[in-house]
Amino acid sequence: MQRTAAAACGWCFILAFVAHTGLSRRPPTGKEAWSYVEVRDGAHMFWWLYPADNPDLPLVMWLQGGPGGSGSGFGNFAEIGPLDGDLKPRKTSWVQAASVLFVDNPVGTGFSYTDRPDGYATNVATVASDMLVLLQHFFTGKAEFQSVPFYIFSESYGGKMAAAISLELTKAISKGTVKCNFAGVALGDSWISPLDSVMTWGPYLYTTSLLDDLGLKDVNSAAEDVRRAVQQQQFEKATELWSVAETVVEQNTNGVNFYNILTQEPDDRRASVAGEDLISLQARRHVRPLHSQSLSELMNGPIRKKLGIIPQNVTWGGQAEEVFSNMAGDFMKPVVDVVDQLLTAGVNVTVYNGQLDLIVDTMGQEAWVKTLKWEGLPGFNDLRWTPLDDPISPGVTGAFCKTYKNFAFYWILKAGHMIPSDQGPMALQMMRMITQQV
Repeated sequence: MQRTAAAACGWCFILAFVAHTGLSRRPPTGKEAWSYVEVRDGAHMFWWLYPADNPDLPLVMWLQGGPGGSGSGFGNFAEIGPLDGDLKPRKTSWVQAASVLFVDNPVGTGFSYTDRPDGYATNVATVASDMLVLLQHFFTGKAEFQSVPFYIFSESYGGKMAAAISLELTKAISKGTVKCNFAGVALGDSWISPLDSVMTWGPYLYTTSLLDDLGLKDVNSAAEDVRRAVQQQQFEKATELWSVAETVVEQNTNGVNFYNILTQEPDDRRASVAGEDLISLQARRHVRPLHSQSLSELMNGPIRKKLGIIPQNVTWGGQAEEVFSNMAGDFMKPVVDVVDQLLTAGVNVTVYNGQLDLIVDTMGQEAWVKTLKWEGLPGFNDLRWTPLDDPISPGVTGAFCKTYKNFAFYWILKAGHMIPSDQGPMALQMMRMITQQV
């Protein structure tokens, strides 16, 4: 069963719940809509839509990473939504340039939930299948969005999921099972080739003066252990060894922050505590940062009250670590071949990355891009990149970009893993360029 609510609050924040409305009616300009879709028996996914003032603007779906990070929470209030975590208007909100759809995915993320332990996704194939059910419901119920350009934007592990979802969506559109104007996918600091990321941690840290020779040797050795496990198709073991490699990085850099190398990792996200397994450690390192105390209080307090449809037994973020743990066997598997299939099918694919990101460093992204079998790769490689001015500092370079046929790459300067948080104006301009508004 699907439940829907709409709030008549524009971009101001009024804690009022408006009576349920049918999916077929688009909320008035400046209104929001949200709902649950049961994508499998007992598996419920939550979405939250902010329509743009101009109905002709594109629709952007935002997918958070983790897996287990919430788009309705972190992506919305910490990155691109109309309000920030203090409920103040965000000057760089993407809603000024697109209708924005946040989906808490996979099942168990954010306000999404499963009724039973076997309801979690364990691989990106299930993640994609679940999302196709949700998108089918969404575009059927909101037919006015079927014709506007639809883009999937993502961050971190969200990019791995976005690639798989995009491929299945392309197939569904050709079969006529989903009606939408799919215009492209953007993979931000994305976990497309986990091994390429891990293998470049040492060189990246060394060239930025965060490792000495002995530290480089230690990090490279730990990365080689990960490589062997991946080559032997021992993917759960590879995930555990990835955790070990991160600990080696922490020990040799005095706790560099994997999300921005110019900062230090908080003590509570460093080495394992007594009795904690490696997967739990990684959930603490990479899922809990997306669930700060202040954001959790906001989502489980006034936001929950505003939405009015969250079941009493569901806590925002309450199943997040289970989401991560259930995906452990799939975590280190690459999806470079999926990106190749998208490009070959003519889908517009964009890769964008933050200069200061370590967990998915730009060197690793460039490494897997160079392995693409896409016929346009030689032409892409022959091009020089184009500098882009920082939107708030004309004459100062904020990014570089390169586009060839249906593939683009953006190098975002002075940004870490969460690009919209670090460089909001540049991220907004990039989004406008990708959606062909600039």
